[in-house]
Amino acid sequence: MSDFKIGDFVYLKTDIDQYKRIITGYTVRDNSEKVIYLLSLGEEETSHYTCEISTEVDVVLKTSN
Repeated sequence: MSDFKIGDFVYLKTDIDQYKRIITGYTVRDNSEKVIYLLSLGEEETSHYTCEISTEVDVVLKTSN
């Protein structure tokens, strides 16, 4: 059901700095196939859908800012 596991390191596709984040949890909505992942960066935790997350650094995005 989930594409990533708790403890995986990931990157946000829209983060121009391409900071490494860690998956600290996820939520599955009732009657839905959608998984919302909780990503932590330092003390901040944010929620994201699978389509926003990558296991690879986007070098082009990171070096073009």
